[in-house]
Amino acid sequence: MQPPGPPPAYSPSNGDFTFVSSADAEDLSGSIASPDVKLNLGGDFIKESTATTFLRQRGYGWLLEVEDDDPEDNKPLLEELDIDLKDIYYKIRCVLMPMPSLGFNRQVVRDNPDFWGPLAVVLFFSMISLYGQFRVVSWIITIWIFGSLTIFLLARVLGGEVAYGQVLGVIGYSLLPLIVIAPILLVVGSFEVVSTLIKLFGVFWAAYSAASLLVGEEFKTKKPLLIYPIFLLYIYFLSLYTGV
Repeated sequence: MQPPGPPPAYSPSNGDFTFVSSADAEDLSGSIASPDVKLNLGGDFIKESTATTFLRQRGYGWLLEVEDDDPEDNKPLLEELDIDLKDIYYKIRCVLMPMPSLGFNRQVVRDNPDFWGPLAVVLFFSMISLYGQFRVVSWIITIWIFGSLTIFLLARVLGGEVAYGQVLGVIGYSLLPLIVIAPILLVVGSFEVVSTLIKLFGVFWAAYSAASLLVGEEFKTKKPLLIYPIFLLYIYFLSLYTGV
């Protein structure tokens, strides 16, 4: 009986490991490729509902589409309405302090007109005029809109380069001096002379603020033709407040 011979030599294939001695391992290098594994979550097996299938077959599949959220749709309300509170506050200061020596860039009231600031001023002036005369509110807003339109048309006839939005903004903001003198008139109303002087001061203040912004150098010798109707407009605004 012959003894069993040595086992046959095993030669490893591509997918097997080969063990080598540490002496021969210095010159060897290699890498293991990661298998391409795909994970199937079973989404292909989710059946659409009958209503969904019906809508898609009839060409109304767009009703089921979900739009991605647009970052522009998440703007703050003030930004959405184009309301800049800092800009409005700066314009209020420009109107209340019209002296050039104070260093304010007052031309921003004319060159960068807005709607919400003047509207807020006109509404506030209407609110303080509500005392016993509710019908005045609609008159004040009407006079603001059509009075500004009259000043705009007159300015264009006289050769001025001004837009209706600019006139509307300047006339609206320039009501602020009349709002400032309103509480003073409540205190000194019994003193007729003092009350009259304060009224004249408020009208001149408002008219100067508006005229200094609207009446530019392009009018030359025609400035009084535009300053006078602006002055009359603010007299009428004050009469709506005082009830005269």
